[in-house]
Amino acid sequence: MNIASTDTTNTTTVCWFVMRAYKSEGKAEEKLAGKDGLAYFIPKCYAIRVYHRVKSKRLVPAIPNLVFVHASRSQILNFKKRYNFLQFVMWKKSTGSEYIVVPDEQMDSFIKVASQYDENISYYRPSEINLQKGTRVRIHGGKFDGVKGIFMQVRGKRNRRIVIMLEGIIAVTAEVDPDLVEVIS
Repeated sequence: MNIASTDTTNTTTVCWFVMRAYKSEGKAEEKLAGKDGLAYFIPKCYAIRVYHRVKSKRLVPAIPNLVFVHASRSQILNFKKRYNFLQFVMWKKSTGSEYIVVPDEQMDSFIKVASQYDENISYYRPSEINLQKGTRVRIHGGKFDGVKGIFMQVRGKRNRRIVIMLEGIIAVTAEVDPDLVEVIS
C-alpha cells in the first residue's frame, strides 16, 4: 500500500492531495463544504472533551489539521487564492520536494473504514504498525464490502483487524469477521 507516484506536475489531474489546515480543520470543513468548495475528507473519531467544565463525547479530527482534498492541483491553487489556510504536505526526496498524493482506490478503502464512527476504529502512526506480519485481503460483505487492506493481529486488540495504511501519514484499523475475508496476492 504505497502512496501514489502520480505525476503531480500535471495541474489538471484530479487526485487525493494530503493537506494541512493551519488555522483549524473546522474552518477548512466550512469553506471546503461551501459553494466554492472542493471534495474533501477529514478522518474523525469520538473522544471525550471538556467544554465549560462539562464532559461530553464529541466527534473530533483523528489527526489535528489533516485534510485530504480530491481535486486537481489547479483547482486547489485557485481555492487557495481565496482562502489561504490550506497547505500542501510534501515529501522531501533527493530529486526535490513532491506533493503527497494518495491513490483513489486506497483512499476509497480508507474512507469506507474511517467513516464508520460507531465501529471499533483505531488510528495509528505508521511506525506503530508492522505490515510485514499481515496478509493482503479484500473484504466481501458487511460495512466494509470491497475494502482492500492488510489482515493482521494488532497489539492491544483481541481480534484480528483489517489495516488500511496511508504510508507515512496514518493507519486506520477495524475489526472484521474472518468469514468475510478473501486473501489476495
